[in-house]
Amino acid sequence: MSVVALSENAAGGLPELTTGRLLSVWEPDAAALALIVVLAALYAWGVLRLRRRGERWPPARTATFALLGLGALAVATMSALAVYDTELFWPAAVQNVLLDLIAPLGLALGDPLRLAVRALPERGASRLKGAMAGRLVRFFTFPLVSTALVLASELCIYFTPYFETALRHSALHELMYLQLLLAGSLFVLPMLTGEEALPAWCNHPVRAALVFLDGLIDAVPGIVVMTHSTLIAGAWYLHHAPAWAPDVERDQQLGGGAMVTIAELVSLPFLLAILVQWSRADRVQRVVLDRRLDAELAPAAPVEGRPEDAELVRPWWETDGGTVGQRMRQGRPEN
Repeated sequence: MSVVALSENAAGGLPELTTGRLLSVWEPDAAALALIVVLAALYAWGVLRLRRRGERWPPARTATFALLGLGALAVATMSALAVYDTELFWPAAVQNVLLDLIAPLGLALGDPLRLAVRALPERGASRLKGAMAGRLVRFFTFPLVSTALVLASELCIYFTPYFETALRHSALHELMYLQLLLAGSLFVLPMLTGEEALPAWCNHPVRAALVFLDGLIDAVPGIVVMTHSTLIAGAWYLHHAPAWAPDVERDQQLGGGAMVTIAELVSLPFLLAILVQWSRADRVQRVVLDRRLDAELAPAAPVEGRPEDAELVRPWWETDGGTVGQRMRQGRPEN
Protein backbone atom coordinates (compact mmCIF):
# COMPACT_ATOMS: atom_id res chain seq x y z
CA MET A 1 0.00 0.00 0.00
CA SER A 2 1.29 3.46 -0.85
CA VAL A 3 2.33 6.04 1.69
CA VAL A 4 -0.55 8.33 0.70
CA ALA A 5 -3.16 5.60 1.18
CA LEU A 6 -1.81 4.69 4.57
CA SER A 7 -1.83 8.33 5.63
CA GLU A 8 -5.39 8.82 4.46
CA ASN A 9 -6.58 5.73 6.31
CA ALA A 10 -4.85 6.78 9.53
CA ALA A 11 -5.56 10.49 9.42
CA GLY A 12 -4.77 12.26 12.67
CA GLY A 13 -7.26 14.30 14.65
CA LEU A 14 -5.33 17.59 14.67
CA PRO A 15 -6.39 20.36 12.27
CA GLU A 16 -4.09 21.40 9.45
CA LEU A 17 -0.94 23.16 10.63
CA THR A 18 -1.25 26.62 9.11
CA THR A 19 0.98 29.62 9.78
CA GLY A 20 -1.64 31.00 12.16
CA ARG A 21 -1.81 27.78 14.18
CA LEU A 22 1.98 27.50 14.18
CA LEU A 23 2.14 30.85 15.96
CA SER A 24 -0.91 30.53 18.20
CA VAL A 25 -1.26 26.89 19.31
CA TRP A 26 0.31 26.15 22.69
CA GLU A 27 0.09 23.23 25.09
CA PRO A 28 1.65 23.32 28.60
CA ASP A 29 4.34 20.81 29.45
CA ALA A 30 4.65 20.38 33.22
CA ALA A 31 8.26 19.16 33.26
CA ALA A 32 9.53 21.81 30.84
CA LEU A 33 7.57 24.54 32.60
CA ALA A 34 9.06 23.53 35.96
CA LEU A 35 12.58 23.66 34.52
CA ILE A 36 11.96 27.10 33.00
CA VAL A 37 10.57 28.44 36.29
CA VAL A 38 13.53 27.07 38.28
CA LEU A 39 16.11 28.52 35.88
CA ALA A 40 14.33 31.88 35.76
CA ALA A 41 14.04 32.02 39.56
CA LEU A 42 17.72 31.21 40.11
CA TYR A 43 18.83 33.80 37.57
CA ALA A 44 16.51 36.46 39.02
CA TRP A 45 17.80 35.68 42.53
CA GLY A 46 21.37 36.24 41.35
CA VAL A 47 20.54 39.56 39.68
CA LEU A 48 18.59 40.82 42.72
CA ARG A 49 21.38 39.79 45.09
CA LEU A 50 23.88 41.84 43.07
CA ARG A 51 21.54 44.82 43.05
CA ARG A 52 21.16 44.72 46.82
CA ARG A 53 24.94 44.92 47.11
CA GLY A 54 24.96 47.90 44.76
CA GLU A 55 26.49 45.95 41.88
CA ARG A 56 25.22 46.13 38.32
CA TRP A 57 24.38 43.23 36.02
CA PRO A 58 23.99 44.01 32.29
CA PRO A 59 20.28 44.10 31.34
CA ALA A 60 21.18 42.78 27.88
CA ARG A 61 22.43 39.54 29.43
CA THR A 62 19.23 39.13 31.43
CA ALA A 63 17.11 39.75 28.34
CA THR A 64 19.13 37.27 26.27
CA PHE A 65 18.89 34.60 28.96
CA ALA A 66 15.12 35.06 29.27
CA LEU A 67 14.10 35.64 25.66
CA LEU A 68 16.53 33.56 23.63
CA GLY A 69 17.44 30.89 26.20
CA LEU A 70 14.26 30.25 28.16
CA GLY A 71 12.15 31.42 25.21
CA ALA A 72 13.65 28.81 22.89
CA LEU A 73 13.12 26.17 25.57
CA ALA A 74 9.45 27.15 25.88
CA VAL A 75 8.88 27.23 22.12
CA ALA A 76 10.51 23.82 21.67
CA THR A 77 8.48 22.09 24.37
CA MET A 78 5.12 23.88 24.50
CA SER A 79 4.41 25.56 21.16
CA ALA A 80 2.79 24.09 18.06
CA LEU A 81 6.08 22.28 17.44
CA ALA A 82 5.41 20.12 20.51
CA VAL A 83 1.71 19.74 19.69
CA TYR A 84 2.36 18.49 16.16
CA ASP A 85 5.60 16.55 16.69
CA THR A 86 3.70 13.26 16.89
CA GLU A 87 1.90 13.99 13.61
CA LEU A 88 4.74 15.43 11.52
CA PHE A 89 8.48 14.85 11.51
CA TRP A 90 9.64 18.38 10.68
CA PRO A 91 8.27 20.01 13.89
CA ALA A 92 10.12 17.36 15.92
CA ALA A 93 13.33 18.08 13.99
CA VAL A 94 13.02 21.83 14.61
CA GLN A 95 12.30 21.10 18.29
CA ASN A 96 15.53 19.17 18.67
CA VAL A 97 17.64 21.86 17.01
CA LEU A 98 16.11 24.50 19.27
CA LEU A 99 16.98 22.42 22.32
CA ASP A 100 20.59 21.52 21.49
CA LEU A 101 21.67 24.71 19.67
CA ILE A 102 19.54 27.81 20.20
CA ALA A 103 18.46 27.37 23.85
CA PRO A 104 22.04 26.62 25.07
CA LEU A 105 23.35 29.64 23.13
CA GLY A 106 20.76 31.94 24.70
CA LEU A 107 21.41 30.60 28.18
CA ALA A 108 25.18 30.93 27.76
CA LEU A 109 24.95 34.51 26.47
CA GLY A 110 23.18 35.31 29.72
CA ASP A 111 26.45 34.35 31.48
CA PRO A 112 24.78 32.39 34.32
CA LEU A 113 28.03 30.90 35.63
CA ARG A 114 29.67 34.27 36.18
CA LEU A 115 26.45 35.56 37.71
CA ALA A 116 26.43 32.61 40.12
CA VAL A 117 30.06 33.17 41.11
CA ARG A 118 29.39 36.84 41.84
CA ALA A 119 26.08 36.29 43.63
CA LEU A 120 26.97 33.30 45.80
CA PRO A 121 28.71 33.69 49.15
CA GLU A 122 32.47 33.28 49.00
CA ARG A 123 32.31 29.66 50.12
CA GLY A 124 29.66 28.74 47.54
CA ALA A 125 31.52 30.58 44.77
CA SER A 126 34.73 28.67 45.62
CA ARG A 127 32.88 25.36 45.48
CA LEU A 128 31.36 26.24 42.12
CA LYS A 129 34.75 27.19 40.71
CA GLY A 130 36.20 23.97 42.08
CA ALA A 131 33.43 21.93 40.49
CA MET A 132 33.94 23.63 37.14
CA ALA A 133 37.66 22.87 37.30
CA GLY A 134 37.07 19.24 38.35
CA ARG A 135 38.22 16.34 36.21
CA LEU A 136 34.73 15.09 35.32
CA VAL A 137 33.49 18.49 34.17
CA ARG A 138 36.72 19.19 32.28
CA PHE A 139 36.40 15.84 30.50
CA PHE A 140 32.81 16.37 29.34
CA THR A 141 33.46 20.01 28.38
CA PHE A 142 36.67 19.23 26.51
CA PRO A 143 35.85 20.70 23.07
CA LEU A 144 36.30 17.53 21.03
CA VAL A 145 34.37 15.45 23.58
CA SER A 146 31.44 17.88 23.85
CA THR A 147 31.24 18.26 20.05
CA ALA A 148 31.21 14.48 19.66
CA LEU A 149 28.48 14.23 22.31
CA VAL A 150 26.21 16.64 20.43
CA LEU A 151 26.74 14.81 17.15
CA ALA A 152 26.37 11.35 18.71
CA SER A 153 23.26 12.45 20.60
CA GLU A 154 21.41 13.52 17.46
CA LEU A 155 22.54 10.55 15.37
CA CYS A 156 21.53 8.19 18.19
CA ILE A 157 18.09 9.78 18.40
CA TYR A 158 17.34 9.58 14.69
CA PHE A 159 19.04 6.35 13.65
CA THR A 160 18.13 4.05 16.51
CA PRO A 161 14.70 3.09 17.91
CA TYR A 162 15.17 5.85 20.51
CA PHE A 163 13.15 8.52 18.67
CA GLU A 164 10.17 6.31 17.82
CA THR A 165 10.12 4.93 21.36
CA ALA A 166 10.15 8.49 22.74
CA LEU A 167 7.13 9.31 20.56
CA ARG A 168 5.26 6.43 22.21
CA HIS A 169 6.27 7.23 25.82
CA SER A 170 5.97 10.79 27.11
CA ALA A 171 8.44 10.25 29.99
CA LEU A 172 11.18 9.18 27.57
CA HIS A 173 10.25 12.12 25.33
CA GLU A 174 10.89 14.49 28.25
CA LEU A 175 14.19 12.75 28.94
CA MET A 176 15.16 13.24 25.29
CA TYR A 177 14.46 16.98 25.62
CA LEU A 178 16.76 17.16 28.64
CA GLN A 179 19.47 15.12 26.93
CA LEU A 180 19.54 17.48 23.94
CA LEU A 181 19.66 20.56 26.16
CA LEU A 182 22.49 19.18 28.28
CA ALA A 183 24.52 17.97 25.30
CA GLY A 184 24.33 21.37 23.64
CA SER A 185 25.12 23.21 26.88
CA LEU A 186 28.27 21.14 27.47
CA PHE A 187 29.79 22.70 24.36
CA VAL A 188 28.29 26.19 24.33
CA LEU A 189 28.50 27.20 28.01
CA PRO A 190 32.26 26.63 28.48
CA MET A 191 33.04 28.34 25.16
CA LEU A 192 31.28 31.53 26.23
CA THR A 193 31.35 31.58 30.03
CA GLY A 194 33.23 28.70 31.66
CA GLU A 195 36.91 29.27 30.98
CA GLU A 196 37.83 27.29 34.11
CA ALA A 197 36.47 24.13 32.47
CA LEU A 198 38.52 24.56 29.27
CA PRO A 199 42.16 23.57 28.66
CA ALA A 200 44.74 26.36 28.90
CA TRP A 201 45.45 26.18 25.17
CA CYS A 202 41.81 26.89 24.32
CA ASN A 203 42.26 30.66 23.92
CA HIS A 204 39.95 32.90 21.91
CA PRO A 205 41.52 32.20 18.47
CA VAL A 206 41.25 28.45 19.14
CA ARG A 207 37.66 28.84 20.33
CA ALA A 208 36.74 30.76 17.19
CA ALA A 209 38.20 27.95 15.07
CA LEU A 210 36.36 25.31 17.13
CA VAL A 211 33.04 27.16 16.83
CA PHE A 212 33.50 27.42 13.06
CA LEU A 213 34.25 23.68 12.90
CA ASP A 214 31.29 22.93 15.15
CA GLY A 215 29.03 24.87 12.79
CA LEU A 216 30.03 22.52 9.98
CA ILE A 217 29.60 19.43 12.16
CA ASP A 218 26.16 20.55 13.37
CA ALA A 219 24.94 20.45 9.78
CA VAL A 220 25.82 16.76 9.44
CA PRO A 221 22.71 15.29 11.18
CA GLY A 222 20.40 17.47 9.08
CA ILE A 223 22.13 16.46 5.85
CA VAL A 224 21.97 12.78 6.79
CA VAL A 225 18.29 13.06 7.75
CA MET A 226 17.44 14.94 4.55
CA THR A 227 19.20 12.44 2.26
CA HIS A 228 18.48 9.24 4.21
CA SER A 229 16.66 6.72 2.05
CA THR A 230 14.92 5.02 5.00
CA LEU A 231 12.12 6.73 6.89
CA ILE A 232 12.96 7.79 10.45
CA ALA A 233 10.31 6.48 12.84
CA GLY A 234 8.56 5.46 9.64
CA ALA A 235 6.09 3.05 11.22
CA TRP A 236 4.90 5.77 13.61
CA TYR A 237 4.55 8.59 11.10
CA LEU A 238 2.98 6.40 8.42
CA HIS A 239 0.30 5.49 10.96
CA HIS A 240 -0.21 8.94 12.47
CA ALA A 241 0.34 11.36 9.59
CA PRO A 242 -2.90 13.30 8.88
CA ALA A 243 -4.45 13.45 5.42
CA TRP A 244 -3.51 17.13 4.96
CA ALA A 245 0.18 16.47 5.67
CA PRO A 246 2.83 16.22 2.96
CA ASP A 247 4.15 12.85 1.87
CA VAL A 248 6.08 11.27 4.76
CA GLU A 249 9.30 11.20 2.76
CA ARG A 250 8.83 14.86 1.85
CA ASP A 251 8.12 15.62 5.51
CA GLN A 252 11.45 14.06 6.50
CA GLN A 253 13.28 16.08 3.84
CA LEU A 254 11.68 19.27 5.17
CA GLY A 255 12.82 18.36 8.68
CA GLY A 256 16.40 17.70 7.57
CA GLY A 257 16.49 20.93 5.60
CA ALA A 258 15.23 22.89 8.61
CA MET A 259 17.94 21.31 10.78
CA VAL A 260 20.70 22.31 8.37
CA THR A 261 19.36 25.85 7.94
CA ILE A 262 18.97 26.54 11.65
CA ALA A 263 22.36 24.99 12.49
CA GLU A 264 24.13 27.25 9.99
CA LEU A 265 22.20 30.34 11.09
CA VAL A 266 23.06 29.72 14.75
CA SER A 267 26.79 29.29 14.05
CA LEU A 268 27.08 32.92 12.88
CA PRO A 269 25.98 34.67 16.14
CA PHE A 270 27.90 32.06 18.13
CA LEU A 271 31.09 32.87 16.23
CA LEU A 272 30.36 36.60 16.50
CA ALA A 273 30.02 36.30 20.29
CA ILE A 274 33.44 34.59 20.48
CA LEU A 275 35.00 37.32 18.33
CA VAL A 276 33.50 40.05 20.53
CA GLN A 277 34.90 38.35 23.65
CA TRP A 278 38.28 38.05 21.92
CA SER A 279 38.27 41.77 21.11
CA ARG A 280 37.35 42.70 24.69
CA ALA A 281 40.00 40.43 26.18
CA ASP A 282 42.64 41.89 23.87
CA ARG A 283 41.58 45.42 24.82
CA VAL A 284 41.84 44.60 28.53
CA GLN A 285 45.28 43.07 27.99
CA ARG A 286 46.46 46.20 26.17
CA VAL A 287 45.24 48.42 29.01
CA VAL A 288 47.11 46.29 31.58
CA LEU A 289 50.24 46.38 29.43
CA ASP A 290 50.05 50.14 28.97
CA ARG A 291 49.74 50.66 32.72
CA ARG A 292 52.73 48.43 33.36
CA LEU A 293 54.76 50.31 30.77
CA ASP A 294 53.77 53.63 32.30
CA ALA A 295 54.90 52.42 35.71
CA GLU A 296 58.19 50.94 34.53
CA LEU A 297 59.09 53.86 32.24
CA ALA A 298 58.53 56.52 34.92
CA PRO A 299 61.46 58.98 34.89
CA ALA A 300 64.09 58.04 37.45
CA ALA A 301 65.44 60.58 39.91
CA PRO A 302 68.76 62.16 38.81
CA VAL A 303 71.85 60.45 40.25
CA GLU A 304 74.02 62.78 42.28
CA GLY A 305 77.44 63.41 40.73
CA ARG A 306 76.48 62.23 37.22
CA PRO A 307 76.17 64.80 34.43
CA GLU A 308 72.72 65.01 32.84
CA ASP A 309 74.21 64.32 29.39
CA ALA A 310 76.21 61.30 30.54
CA GLU A 311 76.00 58.20 28.38
CA LEU A 312 73.20 55.91 29.53
CA VAL A 313 73.27 52.13 29.76
CA ARG A 314 71.37 50.00 27.27
CA PRO A 315 67.56 50.34 27.56
CA TRP A 316 66.09 47.73 29.86
CA TRP A 317 63.75 46.38 27.22
CA GLU A 318 66.65 45.25 25.03
CA THR A 319 67.61 42.67 27.62
CA ASP A 320 64.27 42.02 29.29
CA GLY A 321 62.92 38.55 28.52
CA GLY A 322 59.37 39.19 29.63
CA THR A 323 56.22 40.08 27.70
CA VAL A 324 56.75 43.81 28.02
CA GLY A 325 60.34 43.66 26.78
CA GLN A 326 59.34 41.54 23.79
CA ARG A 327 56.52 43.92 22.92
CA MET A 328 58.88 46.91 23.16
CA ARG A 329 61.50 45.29 20.96
CA GLN A 330 58.90 44.39 18.33
CA GLY A 331 57.69 47.98 18.24
CA ARG A 332 61.13 49.62 17.86
CA PRO A 333 62.52 50.28 14.37
CA GLU A 334 65.83 48.69 13.50
CA ASN A 335 68.85 50.99 13.57
